[in-house]
Amino acid sequence: MSSGLGVDDGIRTMLLLMPRLVGRIKRLQVPPEIAGLQLAPRHLSLFAYLQFDGPLGVNDLAARLEVTPATVSLMVGELTRKGILDRQADPEDRRKAIVTIAEDQRPAVDAWLSQSAKAWRAALEPLTPAQRQLFVETFSRYEREISES
Repeated sequence: MSSGLGVDDGIRTMLLLMPRLVGRIKRLQVPPEIAGLQLAPRHLSLFAYLQFDGPLGVNDLAARLEVTPATVSLMVGELTRKGILDRQADPEDRRKAIVTIAEDQRPAVDAWLSQSAKAWRAALEPLTPAQRQLFVETFSRYEREISES
């Protein structure tokens, strides 16, 4: 039975793996219905929150995406003009906007997201909940560390 990887072996493996992973992610096929809309990987995160968490306010999206509400407002405005998102007044507070994926665009957005979701499911499903948590925490820490350097 293997006792696992040493830190240096793990670093070497990840340094070789990450560029391949990023390259493959960049080549994910955008469905033809939305291919000409100049969508970027940053839009995937916004779509994922709306798909998994349902309609959200701009401030909620900003907090989850870890950007300013102004940044989210610009993204939402752009995607609303392109017909991918719908923005409606919050029935409880008319000053706030609630953002959703436009119904007619939902199948295309779902198809785009499902490519990554399917791969993540295959990678994470065999793990125990504790192993999944450790993996997600490790990946999150890597993202924080790389963004600080």
